[in-house]
Amino acid sequence: MTHLMGTNTEAQNKRRHDLDWLRVIAFGLLIFYHVGMFYVSWGWHVKSMYASDTGESLMRLLNPWRLSLLFFISGVAVKFLLGKIGTGDFVRSRFKRIFVPLTFGILVIVPPQTYFEVLRLGEHSGSFMDFYLSYLSLDQAYTPITPTWNHLWYLVYIMAYSLTLALLLKLIPAHGWAAMQRGFDVLVRGPMLIITPVLLFALIRFTLADGFPTTNALVNDWANHAKYFGIFMLGFWAAKSSVFWDAVQSYRWVTLGLVLILGISLTIGWNNWAYVTENETLLLAARIGRVVYMWVVILALMGLAQAYLNRSSKLLTYLSQAVYPYYILHQTVIILAGVALTPMALGKGLEFTLVTMLTAVGCGLTYHYVIRPSGLLRPLFGLKSKAELAEAAALKLA
Repeated sequence: MTHLMGTNTEAQNKRRHDLDWLRVIAFGLLIFYHVGMFYVSWGWHVKSMYASDTGESLMRLLNPWRLSLLFFISGVAVKFLLGKIGTGDFVRSRFKRIFVPLTFGILVIVPPQTYFEVLRLGEHSGSFMDFYLSYLSLDQAYTPITPTWNHLWYLVYIMAYSLTLALLLKLIPAHGWAAMQRGFDVLVRGPMLIITPVLLFALIRFTLADGFPTTNALVNDWANHAKYFGIFMLGFWAAKSSVFWDAVQSYRWVTLGLVLILGISLTIGWNNWAYVTENETLLLAARIGRVVYMWVVILALMGLAQAYLNRSSKLLTYLSQAVYPYYILHQTVIILAGVALTPMALGKGLEFTLVTMLTAVGCGLTYHYVIRPSGLLRPLFGLKSKAELAEAAALKLA
């Protein structure tokens, strides 16, 4: 697999602590975003009695890039992993680290979310166990499709993209990958770092997005696949490209400036959307601006992280392990906390604070005291087994 990795230098193979930090930050924002979904006016599984449009401006600023950043970092991680293991071992690792936790999540973690959703919809009034038997029966007795992966759709897509990449690695010869890497380096050199991906994502936005609305159901979600698989592959090619990372560093202040300008402009437009939609020029500008905003936020975050966060720490090591179980658990914890607190009529501020705290503390305690020390649960949450940890420790000592 070395032909895919570029020159095997120490710098290229050194762990990217800046991207580890960004992964932790991105998942943290995802959890915060899902707490917000309990309170905004947009549709979600359950809603607080205090749901309103307050906070939606901040949610809109997070929405364009929060998942795209995770798909990009996943592509980078895959490139580094393929530098260490072959394609066959890579596929096996994806089943172990993604498919197993996904299956466990669908069967155990997600059902309470759907239970409270069907209660809210008035489609069920019985016990959770009655619902769970129906959930597993494939009878489709409720509006939500059951069984479902809900927030775990990201794992489904990463699994699909990983298998697609593994197939491409078998089908495309070494010189083809080398040519694509050289082409990538040309297309992201200097200011093209901003321009080339924006053109790609704009093409997707104006050719596929209207015809294929987001489903997160894997099937018939072609606009999302074009965007997310595209940014996954951008991460794959960028992983060890000195051209890309030099440009990210050089343009970090430019991209940060664009983030501020576009963030303010888009917020004004979103808050006056009825007026924007009446003017075709403004509507086109807003749609293009959102595409540019998505990419320059990612570039700015990576540039700043590369400059200021590319260092290891015990906290980073701990959080890097914890973030995957947190992700699997968090939405169910949010919903359990929300449905328990909202009937108490505590007030929006106090309720929001308590839901956020209960989510963070609930996930943290469950990870640290239940999942982390358990030989049985670790693989179900995508962590290395105790045997794998012991083997890795032995290799370090050898």
